[in-house]
Amino acid sequence: MIRNILMVCLIGCLVVSCASPSAQKGGVGGAAGGALIGQVIGHDTEATLLGAAIGGILGYVVGNEMEKYDRIRLNRTYETTPSYESNRWQNPDTGHSYSVTPRPAYEDPQYGRVCRKAEIEATIDGKREITEAVACREDGHWVLQQ
Repeated sequence: MIRNILMVCLIGCLVVSCASPSAQKGGVGGAAGGALIGQVIGHDTEATLLGAAIGGILGYVVGNEMEKYDRIRLNRTYETTPSYESNRWQNPDTGHSYSVTPRPAYEDPQYGRVCRKAEIEATIDGKREITEAVACREDGHWVLQQ
């Protein structure tokens, strides 16, 4: 049984290590909280490991959702905000703030997709950064290009 729990923990750690920073923080925090709860409830190593595994997975999911909020807002900005108008928001979970100003849409001559450039201003942990990004419509969503 302990071997199975350790395997679940190992898989959870691998998933979290490949994840985004918010998902990683959520996974680590969830694992720590789950381990404490497991120890309090079960008073043994097996309960602690099981609590860590469950807490880590739940924390990962919550952390990943926080970043999804910003991706949804960015997609909505590309889709509905008129050119040269800024859309601003602050993520209620992370406190990060964004201002996105899209440019007019155009057709990508190489692939025939509709694309838009946008200036993205992000303030994360008090640091302000401005970048320009291009997103193209793929399968009904705007996808940032490399």
